[in-house]
Amino acid sequence: MRRETWRHTDAVEVPDVVGLSLPVARAHAHEAGVSLAQPDPDGPPLAALTWPGEYVVTGQSPAPGARLWRWDSVVVSWTADNEGTAGMREPLRPRPSQEPGKHPRERRSKHRTGTPVVRCSGS
Repeated sequence: MRRETWRHTDAVEVPDVVGLSLPVARAHAHEAGVSLAQPDPDGPPLAALTWPGEYVVTGQSPAPGARLWRWDSVVVSWTADNEGTAGMREPLRPRPSQEPGKHPRERRSKHRTGTPVVRCSGS
């Protein structure tokens, strides 16, 4: 007796997602009918490993052009995108003043007597 294998879905072509940022790669994969996954099937999902931050896909398996069943997984590897804002953790405020030696929140005014008074506004 011959046993036939079949699915209730169609086959789709794997897109090339290497070099794309992770959100763009996810969108391309979704449009093609596949999902992205991390290499460890017992580990946390890809979204949990790559949030927050900006990452770029560096590898994928199977290769672009391969055929998979719709919504099967494409395993990807990734790295932090050092050209973007990933890793920036220092606040950009208060901004440095243009004048050397002057605090950015200082406001100079004159007292009734004409002498300069320095007031600092709170943050």
